[in-house]
Amino acid sequence: MESSRKKNLKQARTLQIWNVIYDTIEVVISLIAGITANSSALIGWALDSTIEVISAATLGWRLHGELNGIEEKKVKRRKKITLYVIAASFTLVCLFISYDSITKLVNQETARWSTLGLIILLVSLVVNPILIYYKRKYGNKLDSPAMLADAKDTFICLYQTVVVLAGLLLVNWLGWWWADPVAALLIVPYAAKEGWEAFNKARNIEYNTN
Repeated sequence: MESSRKKNLKQARTLQIWNVIYDTIEVVISLIAGITANSSALIGWALDSTIEVISAATLGWRLHGELNGIEEKKVKRRKKITLYVIAASFTLVCLFISYDSITKLVNQETARWSTLGLIILLVSLVVNPILIYYKRKYGNKLDSPAMLADAKDTFICLYQTVVVLAGLLLVNWLGWWWADPVAALLIVPYAAKEGWEAFNKARNIEYNTN
């Protein structure tokens, strides 16, 4: 049982490393595309990917600690910190997307077409379902609320990918200038819900600080 858990921990840690590498690439490309196209949806998507890098790296740190045999008190402490980071990440996503999207709706700013944005969105539609599957798999095997919460974060990124892609196409095909900021705003309720759940899970983890 112990050797099986160690194997799962190693595989989960490797998954998080690849997650960080891919999301870093995604952030750079989508930021360039979003800024160039003046797209709040693409910029918000890039921000979500940035936060996913942070949460994936933090989760990798927590898994690395358990893999190296740190005491249970420290493992629980890392779990708590990881969930708080994920909760804070969701909160930041909600705040930024809300501000940026509402500002662009008020100012009636129109996003421009972005071929680069289209490419990275399509790649993400392939990569993110794979990441979600394995995060859920190892989250259940390791009984890790943090990893399952991170899987939800990746699901939000996948959902946002579909919405942003739809907004990009509607702006280009039908000339609906408002489709881009509205597409970004559709992410907020789900992100807020998951952030609150991660916060509550972190608050319920108890460990002896002495």
